[in-house]
Amino acid sequence: MAKITKSLRKLLLISSAAITLQFLAFVVSAAESSIVIVGGEGVDCIEDPGCFNRLHPDIPMATRVVPGQTILFHTRDAGDVLGTVASQTDQQPGNLSTKFGHVHPMTGPVYIEGAEAGDVVAVTLTNIDPGRYAWTNGGSGGFVRDLVDGQRQIIWRLNRNYAESDDLPGVKIPNGSFPGVVTTLPGPEQLQNMLAREQALADAGGRVSLPFTEDADPAELCGTNGSAKNECLRTIPPREHGGNMDIRYLRAGVTIYLPCYIDGCGLAIGDVHYAQGDGEVSGTAIEMSADVWATTEVLKDGPRLTHGPHFEGSSDLLNIPSRRFYAVTGFPLKPAGSVPPDMAYLKSPIIADLENLSNDINLAARNAIAGIVDYIVETYGYDRQQAYVIASVAVDIRIGQLVDAPNVGVTAILPLDIFEEK
Repeated sequence: MAKITKSLRKLLLISSAAITLQFLAFVVSAAESSIVIVGGEGVDCIEDPGCFNRLHPDIPMATRVVPGQTILFHTRDAGDVLGTVASQTDQQPGNLSTKFGHVHPMTGPVYIEGAEAGDVVAVTLTNIDPGRYAWTNGGSGGFVRDLVDGQRQIIWRLNRNYAESDDLPGVKIPNGSFPGVVTTLPGPEQLQNMLAREQALADAGGRVSLPFTEDADPAELCGTNGSAKNECLRTIPPREHGGNMDIRYLRAGVTIYLPCYIDGCGLAIGDVHYAQGDGEVSGTAIEMSADVWATTEVLKDGPRLTHGPHFEGSSDLLNIPSRRFYAVTGFPLKPAGSVPPDMAYLKSPIIADLENLSNDINLAARNAIAGIVDYIVETYGYDRQQAYVIASVAVDIRIGQLVDAPNVGVTAILPLDIFEEK
């Protein structure tokens, strides 16, 4: 009898251990499958504890997740003027005034459990829900700001299929939603390197956005009286950690590989675009607030991200959203005596006299954009500001070739199906 009791006790202990393991497995599985919500509080980013608009390794984490969990990012538009998706009403906004200090609100940062400095985080975008309205600015800003006079703002109405606007009658832009900003936080070493090289560029006269304390968030770190007010990076350019990459192929279904420079990585998403052409030439795309769902995986032996983030996804995301297109080519040619604005800071005595610059992809792109803007104006009757906006949100700027010196080639591809038939 004693032997039977002992055997039963042993069996019960084994069964109990098995049940405990099953329960723990269930708890882990439930944790991984639960949704973690980030951002969405307050009227703007500064009031939202899940939002920030500068980059620094000491920015506090908004929340923590385990790899595999779904994260819902309640994001705000690039100028932080539309509010979150949930706060938008049927009332279409009027003219929107954006402040440079508010650009770009990012939802996060998110601490990813188990991620260490030196790891790679794989971020898979699973769904993007657009807000009701969006905006685009075009004119004397962006890539070819000297070729278009004045400034124009377009207010868009959005649905799941297309964007349209009374400011651009006859145009419907297909939904191609993606986040312009997907980023991790820089580490202390990377931060100092980035600050030094961008200051050197500014000292040489180059275009760069240095630390700017007005409307900085978090203010206690990056604001006018912040403890690191001269060290918080602006979000305008992308860098090795990702950031404002503005790559229109980063749509739902794509996986983005980002470096972890600090423990937990500090993942954030923002600046979501309803649609954009390759190049975003007017300086903005169709800028909207959106809800973005994503999952993460930590890779201890991930891809070597020496020059910047990698990404992968279905090849159908690389296609232009149209059955027909019209394209303009550009080469690095210019009138004698002129200096392209982006080269003026070099103060070269040689550039002005030349009519042909060797292998200059920047000048070739300028010429392709100028050509497609002219074509839109002449063919469809829009003014130059409207044409510039269309180029920013729908035209793809692509490299044709880089080897046929001195004239590298760029094409500007206009999808024709965006225009409604008269």
